[in-house]
Amino acid sequence: MKIITLGISIILTLISPLVSAAFKIPEYQSLKLDNGLQIYLMQQSEVPLIDVQLTVRAGAVDDQGAFGLANITGEALMFGSGKLSKVEVEDLLAFHGAELSSFTDTEMSTLSMSFAAKDQKKLMTLFRDVALKPTFSAEEFTKFKKRYISQLTQSRESPRNIVGNLFQRMYYGEHPYGNPVSGDISTVEKINISHVKDFYQKYYTPNNSALIVVGDFNAKKIKKQLKQLFGQWRGKAPEDSVLSLVNNKTESGVWLVDKDDANETTFMIGGKGINANHPDYVSAQVINTILGARFTSWLNEELRTNTGLTYGARSGFSDNSTAGSFTISTFTKTETTFEAIDLAIKTYHKLWEKGIDAETLKSAKAYVKGQFPPRFETSQQLARLLGRMWALKLSDSIINDFQQKVDSLDVKKANQLVKQLFPKENLQFVLVGKASEIREKAKAYGKLKEMNIKTFNY
Repeated sequence: MKIITLGISIILTLISPLVSAAFKIPEYQSLKLDNGLQIYLMQQSEVPLIDVQLTVRAGAVDDQGAFGLANITGEALMFGSGKLSKVEVEDLLAFHGAELSSFTDTEMSTLSMSFAAKDQKKLMTLFRDVALKPTFSAEEFTKFKKRYISQLTQSRESPRNIVGNLFQRMYYGEHPYGNPVSGDISTVEKINISHVKDFYQKYYTPNNSALIVVGDFNAKKIKKQLKQLFGQWRGKAPEDSVLSLVNNKTESGVWLVDKDDANETTFMIGGKGINANHPDYVSAQVINTILGARFTSWLNEELRTNTGLTYGARSGFSDNSTAGSFTISTFTKTETTFEAIDLAIKTYHKLWEKGIDAETLKSAKAYVKGQFPPRFETSQQLARLLGRMWALKLSDSIINDFQQKVDSLDVKKANQLVKQLFPKENLQFVLVGKASEIREKAKAYGKLKEMNIKTFNY
């Protein structure tokens, strides 16, 4: 189950500024079956492993108010498949040392399996059965739902587990981008196995999916196998969903979430960001490295090193296919809440008031280019990358041109982009802490809305 933590999104994990000078996306083949299923094949023979991933263009944006439905549907694929029960599937995977998992994000859902190349014939068939022949066992669903609600309840004990979801809901409002991927207790309680089956039938179709295989295989043989296994998959493509425009905020607002036993305040500040296809996406990541994406960033230096107000402060972009947000996040003792908030804002404003000089930019660019090595080395990482690129309609250039884009960023351009891409006015604030201690001062930052950590609904 996915619980969003402080400002971390999968797109930053996959295509953030972490590409070396020599790295290009390894060569891969693209083909489409007659039923519309897109297939990507990338041979990597260094290790005798195969990673296969089915990516579906359906995520939290498609929950239609039943927050958590897309995520739960992905999990329910593993309740049993074909003639095998959930336990039998797990035993077969354990026998072969294979791994099976699901992941759901705002605009995509994935089912992934990793196994030894020698087990390709048997386990690729199992993967097909899990993806296309789920039993959706009512018994397993009941047990899972009970555990899931318990996890959601427990997650509210840690403000850092929920502050990201809260901010996205506050910033996006009723827009589907604000839907919490993991759901909400009040909505999950109403989800039943029929809802899961309906979601699966609507969105898990061949022409709404991509199958990615990366690893040690024979291309000719695996093409034949995939056509045999997936060629008969049928399903009507869902209608293209056109997301409405995100309304820009016209005033600052504050969501105060009361945790009456808290001795610290977790907060997130932010506003409008950029989408994943933005032409200056790479440059924005370099600039953000200076502000809050490395240990020696301005935010971490001021709030941690120089003042000891927190153990760490960071900033980042969370982006989707058509819109994104930007946030600054950290935590501090209750009594230093507003000292930390004010210092975070003051440090953020250095982007405009002080600007970025040549030496600082040079350091950030070197850092960005030096961080690549472990990111796209394994077949699993490469499969995730291709799936993400397909789901968000990103071109190979997002990786292949990264080095050139980093190198071409100069001081003049960087300072221009600060004014264009980083939100300065009408910032939004989410504070999770002891409301009785911080309520009055919080009102100075914007229109206040208060809720309780145990009872709020997204």
